[in-house]
Amino acid sequence: MIAGGAEVLVTGHNEANVRAAAERLGARGHALRSDVSSLSDVAALAREARSRLDVIDLLFVNAGIAELGPVHEVTPESYDRQFAVNTRGAFFTVQAIAPIVRDGGAIVLTSSVADTGGEPGMAVYSATKAALVSFTSSFAAELLPRRVRVNCVSPGFIDTPTKGVAGLGAAERAAFAALGDSVTPMGRNGSPEEVARAVLFLAFDATFTTGAKLAIDGGLGQRLGVPAKEGA
Repeated sequence: MIAGGAEVLVTGHNEANVRAAAERLGARGHALRSDVSSLSDVAALAREARSRLDVIDLLFVNAGIAELGPVHEVTPESYDRQFAVNTRGAFFTVQAIAPIVRDGGAIVLTSSVADTGGEPGMAVYSATKAALVSFTSSFAAELLPRRVRVNCVSPGFIDTPTKGVAGLGAAERAAFAALGDSVTPMGRNGSPEEVARAVLFLAFDATFTTGAKLAIDGGLGQRLGVPAKEGA
């Protein structure tokens, strides 16, 4: 996007990481520390986006946290944190910024291969991501008159610094990555660049696609190559 002449506003709750990302983008990169669980921060982000960019070609909603554990260990605080960031934060970010997405522009949300549920230890996280798939359809329908396309990406195991899970130590992150290699049909974790390319495809190339979910999970969500159980 930068190479094509675009300006990019990067946001996130970790100010150092946000500013480092903006610096890598160069003169066309802008940074704003913002916490999507704070509605005042979301409002400030919308004001900054309007001031810096005037109109937006792409809104990419990617903030998310995962706190994994069995149902009987989930605390109200953990439950609320995950819904505040993953679900409420995404909803009100779109509400605040959709008005300055140009007619014919795009919004892309980030769901997860876990959005269909059924995995032990992921009840709350899966529910927060399933809500985003529903939001995608509703947003797409409401924004049809402006020709704003709304889609979501559904990543599997992705090789990010945190592996997408809060509170893991180095050994736990390595074990989580190894788990991803072992259960993913393509035999490896995906890369952030592969997710980014999928987002850009939905934003700029998939001009007749809206309300859709695109899997970037190495076949994990479809359980490719997993033998069917007898009698199934």
